Amino acid sequence: MRLDKFLGDQNIGTRKQIREYVKNGRCKVNGVVASKADIHIDPVKDMIAFDDVELTYSRFHYYMLNKPAGVVSSTKDGRTMTVIDILKDENVKDLSPCGRLDIDTEGLLLITDDGELIHRLLSPKKHVDKVYEVHMAKELTEADISRLEEGVDIGDKKSDGSADKTLPAKVEKAPADEEGNPVILLTIREGRFHQVKRMLEAVGNEVVFLRRLSMGSLMLDEELEPGQYRPLSEEEINNLKK
Repeated sequence: MRLDKFLGDQNIGTRKQIREYVKNGRCKVNGVVASKADIHIDPVKDMIAFDDVELTYSRFHYYMLNKPAGVVSSTKDGRTMTVIDILKDENVKDLSPCGRLDIDTEGLLLITDDGELIHRLLSPKKHVDKVYEVHMAKELTEADISRLEEGVDIGDKKSDGSADKTLPAKVEKAPADEEGNPVILLTIREGRFHQVKRMLEAVGNEVVFLRRLSMGSLMLDEELEPGQYRPLSEEEINNLKK
């Protein structure tokens, strides 16, 4: 692999910037200052350092974002800020959100350029668990909880015209919020359009606030404020790929 390709994949800069960095002696290969940006290196065996910080090669990039309300889960939008706009300083091409959260929904969003992982996590056949913190307009009855856990009709239809109910879910009661609204933790295994809101509407209730807490093995970092993000750890990446 060329050195400039390696450095570009690590978000060091553009190809032009990297040539300047190497020219200024900021990059070392096995402890020796690199002479040219286009020299070939072994990303596994060679020790590459930039500004004396050793770099570990990674083909793909993975970020955990605590999505704030008012931001859309897309790569481009002519009118509204997107989740990719929040990560613009990372200088990573082809980043995409893994799934979508409504514009008024907060919480965990995986953003990556690993298209294969996105496909696996979103595949309907995989049934990846997603946990939401749901603040509601009123308490759920035991009958409501049973209906949600068994699967409810949210208006979707199968090819034969019959109701396509949601898959069985899990409901866990949580303490009420500061405004006194009842709260549940709702685990679903699908990702239909406005699914959580439509499920609550199906039992005569209304979502007043919604936050996603986890997706598969990945859990929202409690230290991330809305709008903040961080790279995933190697352990988090490996667990997701399992």
